[in-house]
Amino acid sequence: MPRCCNSPHFIQEKIMAKRVSDCSSKVLGMGFVPSSILILRFTVLRGPELIQKANGLHGFMNWPHNLLTDSGGFQMVSLVSLSEVTEEGVRFRSPYDGNETLLSPEKSVQIQNALGSDIIMQLDDVVSSTVTGPRVEEAMYRSIRWLDRCIAAHQRPDKQYLFAIIQGGLDADLRATCLEEMTKRDVPGFAIGGLSGGESKSQFWRMVALSTSRLPKDKPRYLMGVGYATDLVVCVALGCDMFDCVFPTRTARFGSALVPTGNLQLRKKVFEKDFGPIDPECTCPTCQKHSRAFLHALLHSDNTAALHHLTVHNIAYQLQLMSAVRTSIVEKRFPDFVRDFMGTMYGDPTLCPTWATDALASVGITLG
Repeated sequence: MPRCCNSPHFIQEKIMAKRVSDCSSKVLGMGFVPSSILILRFTVLRGPELIQKANGLHGFMNWPHNLLTDSGGFQMVSLVSLSEVTEEGVRFRSPYDGNETLLSPEKSVQIQNALGSDIIMQLDDVVSSTVTGPRVEEAMYRSIRWLDRCIAAHQRPDKQYLFAIIQGGLDADLRATCLEEMTKRDVPGFAIGGLSGGESKSQFWRMVALSTSRLPKDKPRYLMGVGYATDLVVCVALGCDMFDCVFPTRTARFGSALVPTGNLQLRKKVFEKDFGPIDPECTCPTCQKHSRAFLHALLHSDNTAALHHLTVHNIAYQLQLMSAVRTSIVEKRFPDFVRDFMGTMYGDPTLCPTWATDALASVGITLG
């Protein structure tokens, strides 16, 4: 990869993470800034010529680090009220001008090639993890066919890494079929899609484990849409390398700060006179400069600066967590790290949720 990245790695979703400035992003050490919504905007409003004139997204954003762009398929289905998936692609009515537009696998790759992101994603047929029946099978096989079309359309394979996206819902046989077929394609990495959408945690971890057990060990495994701390630690144990989620920024909007014991609801009165930082061990700009009491006051005055400060901290928490995970792996003490993490998060490792205990036990990590 042109710009190297250590794994496991958490990717903060949305371009520029909305309430995180470029300066804060660099201080936090954010290695990827996914720009999925750009695919929607450039499909609808204009071609990618503007970005091309700036030498791609890196130049446009003045961002020297890694960039990942999603294919736009998830945005078409989840954010657009009128959409239709056919073999051609995703046909949808624009939320900007009301016109009908088709995003095909070829068009998605063409846009991502022009944007110049380091990792690009295939266009896949996205269905909710709670959907069952023929639609799941249809989406799985279509995603395989669309992968072939994306590979054929990819013009910069030496500079941009195209990832396949494994589908199949919660059906182990369908997911196994998708894994068998997609791993026949010579792509640089694989994403595990179609999960973290409302299914039970027991179903979730078993599909993750099935996927990682059949994916190449020498290529990245990107688990899409996962961001809770416990989920991250468990899924690293199951063999995942990359994660993305809006959770750190979304929970900040509700005044919630992520900490090793869970989260702090800073709107609560108990923090009104608490002059300590969110987390004494955290090195982020928010914890270095601002107290819980100050953030409590900002939240109650509806000052948007509070959301910025909490977003910075929550992203820092995720990045510091993943850094600690990486260090424990390098030092060959990851199982001990997991036990310490669960003990801090739940008061005692044995109080860890049953699904997490079962998942960890499946790879030989016991909490008792």
